[in-house]
Amino acid sequence: MAGAKALGKVIAETDRVLVYGGAKVGLMGALADSVLAGGGKVIGVVPRALVEKKVAHDSLTELHVVSSMHERKQMMAELADAFIAMPGGLGTLEEFFEMWTWAQLAGCP
Repeated sequence: MAGAKALGKVIAETDRVLVYGGAKVGLMGALADSVLAGGGKVIGVVPRALVEKKVAHDSLTELHVVSSMHERKQMMAELADAFIAMPGGLGTLEEFFEMWTWAQLAGCP
């Protein structure tokens, strides 16, 4: 948690924009809160199913609601310049490896 908050502070201090999965919980929620607390911008991309489960962060600079996880990953890839993976579960690994694969395939999908 401390690492997520420290990363958020650096993102805000260096005028970078956080693009992430749009949730208000866990490390990613703490990261987003830290960026926002530092005056930074945060763009969330969240599937409608997570909005309906009340997991979406409601205080972001921008929140894009999409229909599927694939659409989420595609939009995040289009909006971001770099990717950082923090400790997480299978979804974190799946998203990270998909981004890595797209990078190897010269920007697919």
